[in-house]
Amino acid sequence: MASKWRQEHGDDDQERDRRHADAGSAGEPGSRAGPDPQVERNAPDKPTQMGKQSWVAVLRRTAAEFKDDELTDRAAALTYYGILALFPALLVLVSILGIAGESATKSVLDNITKLTPGSARDIITGAVEQLQASGSGTGSILAIVGLLGALWSASGYVAAFIRTSNAVYDIPEGRPVWKITPLRLVLTLVLMILACVSALIVVFSGGLARQLGTTLGIGDSALNVWSIVKWPVLVLLVTIMIALLYWASPNARGRGFRWVTPGSFLALVIWMIASAGFALYVANFASYNKTYGTLAGVIIFLVWLWITNLAILLGLEFDAEMARERAIAGGHPSEEEPYVEPRDTRKWTDQDRKQMGSD
Repeated sequence: MASKWRQEHGDDDQERDRRHADAGSAGEPGSRAGPDPQVERNAPDKPTQMGKQSWVAVLRRTAAEFKDDELTDRAAALTYYGILALFPALLVLVSILGIAGESATKSVLDNITKLTPGSARDIITGAVEQLQASGSGTGSILAIVGLLGALWSASGYVAAFIRTSNAVYDIPEGRPVWKITPLRLVLTLVLMILACVSALIVVFSGGLARQLGTTLGIGDSALNVWSIVKWPVLVLLVTIMIALLYWASPNARGRGFRWVTPGSFLALVIWMIASAGFALYVANFASYNKTYGTLAGVIIFLVWLWITNLAILLGLEFDAEMARERAIAGGHPSEEEPYVEPRDTRKWTDQDRKQMGSD
């Protein structure tokens, strides 16, 4: 099965050979890092071609590296940058709601109440209502200011994720600033667009969906189908956002963009289970209100964001260890790094090159 794939994709192997042979053009002349091209040719093409022992090794190393890479601390840092990006994004949302009207606002707040765990919804709903009350008549200005502020703030999250992904893949950042900065901003913009589309999907439900359906001449049956289909669509959008982060962030070339990776699927499943479990815990067993008083909602929301980032980083670590195991199966030494081909090595120091074995 693997040989058939290689016969059909011989040009891909030649392209990988060319990239590896020309690795010096992205760094110092003659430098090379990462597995040999022969490793890629010998490696399994699909996760299903990996044996039971390989899967056990991936799970074991994922757990070990999760601790060694200090991903709980890195998830806390991502939570901080996520908070910085949240309220400018709400500013954009308020501007959109100012155009859509009060029914859209009520629909958003109702869905937030259903989606967010515990009293964390009070933080978001309160901010939306306050911003809407203070932003009346200035929707377009708020949209522009909010978009720029959200783009810059959210790019801090992406920058932190880039640093974390390089640590997870055990590879130094080699892309120059003129290359990494546009990547950071473009990736942020794409993620924001996907997030806005997700928000619009949430908005167009209930009474607003019926009103729009009447305007467009859409029957109730179609609206009923939409009320069911929109949730899988939201899950798909979140999966794409995670896949984009996994693909573009690390200084690791990998095997190209994948809509769904084993790690992104794992992250999504763990996030949904953990969010549901945390919501159940807060509602029935926790005593946040007694401990933190009026700050309970803030604390709960921060913990939930931390859990979200923790799930995303766990999925990233799983994908990295899948790449390592795949290289090992192709003949790459198990302890030799990097186990993936770097995208760029121009910013590597002499110490980086020595550590990566490319001097």
